Amino acid sequence: MAEYGISVGQRVVVIWDSSSPVEGLKNLVAKIQALVGPESRVSVENIDQLSHSAHAESSFDVVLSGMVPGSMTLHSAEVLAEIARILKPGGCVLLKEPVSSQIGDNSQIKTAARLLTALTLSGLVEVKELLKEPLTPEETQSVQEHLGYQGNDLLSVQMEGKKPNFEVGSSSQLKLSFAKKSASSGKPAVDPAAAKLWTLSANDMDDEGMDLLDSDELLDSEDLKKPDPSSLKAPSCKESGKKKACKNCTCGLAEDLEQEKKESLKPKSACGNCYLGDAFRCASCPYMGMPAFKPGEKILLAENNLHDA
Repeated sequence: MAEYGISVGQRVVVIWDSSSPVEGLKNLVAKIQALVGPESRVSVENIDQLSHSAHAESSFDVVLSGMVPGSMTLHSAEVLAEIARILKPGGCVLLKEPVSSQIGDNSQIKTAARLLTALTLSGLVEVKELLKEPLTPEETQSVQEHLGYQGNDLLSVQMEGKKPNFEVGSSSQLKLSFAKKSASSGKPAVDPAAAKLWTLSANDMDDEGMDLLDSDELLDSEDLKKPDPSSLKAPSCKESGKKKACKNCTCGLAEDLEQEKKESLKPKSACGNCYLGDAFRCASCPYMGMPAFKPGEKILLAENNLHDA
């Protein structure tokens, strides 16, 4: 166990489950006790009762889970979070778990990549894979008995992770230095040659000796022509299927639509003969009895014409 980093005086907890052989658990605890010395006590916890234990935060230097030979321990997200809670800052966790070489129907058994991700999401850092090997016949039988998995694609993977050197919710004061800027860090120096180019003298301000251009001479006959209103319309107004003017229309479409609206409000005749007089009107014409008028003309009648004679 020396390769696991366990030294004298450290506090270690061993986590086991129902698949862990009793003799294998006893032998593992005895070996670890010999490594930490008589002054330290090795704790043993069942994985199903770990969350109900009375261990305070940052209680152990090393956590060993699923390391009992012959055990097939599966670590849920809740178990990994509890392991990270009871681990001291900078402490190490070593776990062993059966993984599948490919994603299968059994959602309990993870792949090696998913196990590594679960360890990282629990708050551990420097997570890495130490060992991956096929299951022994005893371990295969244990998987079939305790997990109900009948496949033959399982591997045993051993991983290591560490807790960051700080507790969750801890704070530290930041030391900030605000050095004063030197006087030389003000406005940049101006090149004298460049400044001379933008300096005006009294001669430059004398307009009497300068020839002024007439702005009208800059325009030719084409510039003075009034543009065609249709050419001022935006392409979107012509190509769009809907005839709807934009807000703050400047292409003339709003004026066209307003003119079309006024034309539609003018009275129209179904037969086209209403304005000619009664001789040309239909029997049911509403203009019957009225004098002839011009098309589109607004008819004004005296009040005495509205009553029967």
